[in-house]
Amino acid sequence: QVQLVESGGGLAQPGGSLRLSCAASGFSFSWHGMSWARQAPGKGLEWVSGIYSDGSHTDYADSVKGRFTISRDNAKNRLYLNMNSLKPEDTALYYCVKGFKSGVDRGQGTQVTVSS
Repeated sequence: QVQLVESGGGLAQPGGSLRLSCAASGFSFSWHGMSWARQAPGKGLEWVSGIYSDGSHTDYADSVKGRFTISRDNAKNRLYLNMNSLKPEDTALYYCVKGFKSGVDRGQGTQVTVSS
C-alpha cells in the first residue's frame, strides 16, 4: 500500500529555513506527480506546491512562490521541499501528497512552527 513518511519539520525563526523530506513506498513513485500541502491550526488543507513525475514542471501557491522550492529524486523515491524566508504564517502541519494538485494518499505530516 502507499506509504508517505514526512520528516524535517521543526521550529524555525522568521527568516529562517527548513528542508522537508518525504520517503515514498508502495507505488511506482517515478510515475506520479507529487505535491506538498499544509494545514494551519483551525484552517483547511492548503495546496503548497506540486511537481511532475519527471520533475520537468513545478508550480507553487502564491503565498510561497519565490521562497519555497520543490524537488524530487526518483532514484531514491524521495520528495523534498526547501523552505526559505519563513514567516509565522507558514506555521502548519505539512503533508506529502501523491498527486500533482491533490490526492487521496498523504502521509501523517511533519509540523513546522515559525516563531521568534
